[in-house]
Amino acid sequence: MYKIKPLLFLSVVLLSFSTTRAQAQTDTVKLTFQDAEKQFLENNLSLLAQKYNVEASKALIQQAKLWDNPVLSTDQNIHTGGSNKFFDHSKGQGQVFVQLNQVFTTAGKRGKQVQMAKDDAMVQEAAFNDLMRNLRYNLRLDFSQLATFNAQQKVYENEITSATNLVKAIQKSYDSGNTSMKDLIRLKALLFGLQNDMVENNRQINDLQTELKTLLQTKETAFVDPVINDKPTENVALDIPSLIEQAKTSRPDYLSNQYQLNSATHNLAYQRALAVPDITIGASYDKNSNYAPNYYGLEIGLPLPFFNRNQGNIKSAKYNIQSQESTLKQSELQLKNDVVAAVNQYKLNQQLFTTQQVEFNEQYDKLFSSMLKSFQQRQISLIEFVDFFDTYKDTKLKILQQQYNLQKSIADLNFAVGIPVIKS
Repeated sequence: MYKIKPLLFLSVVLLSFSTTRAQAQTDTVKLTFQDAEKQFLENNLSLLAQKYNVEASKALIQQAKLWDNPVLSTDQNIHTGGSNKFFDHSKGQGQVFVQLNQVFTTAGKRGKQVQMAKDDAMVQEAAFNDLMRNLRYNLRLDFSQLATFNAQQKVYENEITSATNLVKAIQKSYDSGNTSMKDLIRLKALLFGLQNDMVENNRQINDLQTELKTLLQTKETAFVDPVINDKPTENVALDIPSLIEQAKTSRPDYLSNQYQLNSATHNLAYQRALAVPDITIGASYDKNSNYAPNYYGLEIGLPLPFFNRNQGNIKSAKYNIQSQESTLKQSELQLKNDVVAAVNQYKLNQQLFTTQQVEFNEQYDKLFSSMLKSFQQRQISLIEFVDFFDTYKDTKLKILQQQYNLQKSIADLNFAVGIPVIKS
């Protein structure tokens, strides 16, 4: 059976990737993060679904304000013994009874129900904001990571082009008997490694493309090309106590726990109010079944709270408050730790990614061209060149990783505080 050589196989794979990317160029969508965020807010279906939940909870506030409906009941004779007619009320015969009742809630139950409905609506709105916060965070990470992989792609393409030209030149030299097999195989192994890394890089690009297009609801055939600021950010004064206080008023997950504690407190007040009986007031009219031919009555009724005073629900509501208080304290502790960790990580990455590093990156590219030329002119050995080649690739990838780490630390800081502390 005919076997495909590894280098040939990888070349075919890379060619297919290049063809796919070239075709995608017709549908390439260049986006800044601000553009991507705007498109995400307009089109994301998960946000739309949660928004409906918020509107549904707000509708329950209106429902809680409504009074109970009055109850109308009637009772009249169907058939009398002295007549063959049904519902015979002629000649003063037959009985008619009509009653109208209305329940009046006591102890402010309706107002407490309205307040609990408002609490639930605030919890749902906080859940919506938390979903948006998490999706924005994922969007920024995917956006920055895709930009990094695209930049890595250019590094691989540049090195593969140079290595391919060298392999062709060394192959001719080997065919002429001027180069050893060892040198030729060493260069081919170098090219093989680069091609293999490029295939893996392309796989990660494709995965991120899928995630981003899902978040942005972009056309499936489009190729998203992120445009990011790869320059060092300016120094920003970060006061941790101020950021913690800001996070307490901005982070929806923390606010949700506050709203749930408020709801639990209002529920206890409501459960205590339920122990107070409601009053039923009604009026009745009775014809031909009382001491007076036409009887008009006033009715007042209420249950006697001898046995059921809602003790169980009141006790449960108290425990629920204690549970929510513990949850809120845990949430506050987590918030403080998140802010401190995010600030420290951002400062560390900002120190690593400096203007000097950008200048070094540009100088390193010039050195690469110089070393390539020196090797072609046989001014340096193959071993020296291959070592530099590997070092150049690793250094370029580390620089790109540091750029991504800075972008991620900005995303982490904004996520921890709940608002854009640093815009990039």
